[in-house]
Amino acid sequence: MLITMNIESIRDYCLSLPQTTEDFPFDESTLAFRIGGKIFAMIDLERTEWFVLKCNPDYAVDLRDRYSEITGAWHMNKKYWNQLNLFGLLPDTLIRKLICHSYNEVIKKMSKKQRAEQHIQLIEFEE
Repeated sequence: MLITMNIESIRDYCLSLPQTTEDFPFDESTLAFRIGGKIFAMIDLERTEWFVLKCNPDYAVDLRDRYSEITGAWHMNKKYWNQLNLFGLLPDTLIRKLICHSYNEVIKKMSKKQRAEQHIQLIEFEE
């Protein structure tokens, strides 16, 4: 099944993850999604064909090798950030899985104390 996700469905999915917030930290068009105050995803409202997600470095390379629609994110540390081309070639399931992966990558970097204080837990991807 090919992607039918658009900016609204991506936004809805990100905000469906526990304790996710959104803001515009850089300018009026870059929408960021956060968990515990840390960014796990971004989309430029003026160029909605691209979506940026945090990623485990080894997995990031693997994804870029397997999918031409996934590249190192422009203006971000390419070791940790992937850019997804949303022109309709990536399956919805993969995009949702990568959003969950990104969310969890940010949580893994938090201290146990911070996780406990904010009641933040890793999530499992459900298709």
